[in-house]
Amino acid sequence: MPPFPEPTFDYSYDPTVEITALRQWRRTKPGRRIPNRRSDRLLVATWNVANLGVQKRTDADHVLIAEIMRWFDLVAVQETNDNLTGLRAVLAKLPRKYRAVFSDAAGNNERMTFVYDATKLSVGEEIGEVAPAPAAYRHIRLPGITQKFTGFDRNPYVATFTADGFTVSLVNVHLYFGSDSTRDKNRRSLETYAVARWADLRRRSPHAVTADVVALGDFNLPKAVPGDPIFEALTSRGLHLPAHSTQIASSIATESHYDQVAFFPGETGEEFVTSGVFDFDGAVFADLWRQRSKADFEAYVRYHLSDHRPLWAQFRTG
Repeated sequence: MPPFPEPTFDYSYDPTVEITALRQWRRTKPGRRIPNRRSDRLLVATWNVANLGVQKRTDADHVLIAEIMRWFDLVAVQETNDNLTGLRAVLAKLPRKYRAVFSDAAGNNERMTFVYDATKLSVGEEIGEVAPAPAAYRHIRLPGITQKFTGFDRNPYVATFTADGFTVSLVNVHLYFGSDSTRDKNRRSLETYAVARWADLRRRSPHAVTADVVALGDFNLPKAVPGDPIFEALTSRGLHLPAHSTQIASSIATESHYDQVAFFPGETGEEFVTSGVFDFDGAVFADLWRQRSKADFEAYVRYHLSDHRPLWAQFRTG
């Protein structure tokens, strides 16, 4: 997406103070607790870090982003720009055990990225993009939509990871948004169904590396409730969206549930423990919140950190 406008006012902060606030919020805020990392659990997150590599983040900003990422074994990141300077800057603030793999650039010049702890996870043999053959496009259709599927704006990025004997195929998505026009909504619904169909076919295939398939990322899903067309398309082939322990939106400025972790109850669902959204914006920049308007606060947060909150999920591995 186009970069957010840079805030027109001056504000600086001490990252040490903000890290203390983040850790306190994570530990003590009711409903916001994130489990500690464990050897017999896989703690994954998905986070759309707005325009990473485009917006002019400071060194302190990269420190805060890295602080949140290091709480997890793996983070699926959306909106990594083709210009990798932002991703490199975050990786430089993470412990050296963290690695990254990413796709090529597609719509909006974006890459899909996995940042992971290489001492906990190993990358499997299967890594690539979800790109249905044109001959399969005729099977990607939904009731009430005559519009044709013509491919993804940004191909979902799939990578297989193994942790303590648990092997899972993670599908990192950032689905098309466009606008609120009927045509763009239909295109988004078809992209969503294409992901759901691929995941269903993969988990049933006798040639699959694993039947554990998790689709996660920014689905641009307005509401995770029956009746929402994106929700219906995503769940139409059996994918399940667990109720988040926090029950808050992943979008900072709206009540939208854009970001999700979806899996099949009969396979990966047996390993699922819990999930939630972490509203870092409730912890950081407390003095900015007191001194300026809500609009100014949100403008600063979305430019220097992100307009999305990370969504996390925990799975058993042993």
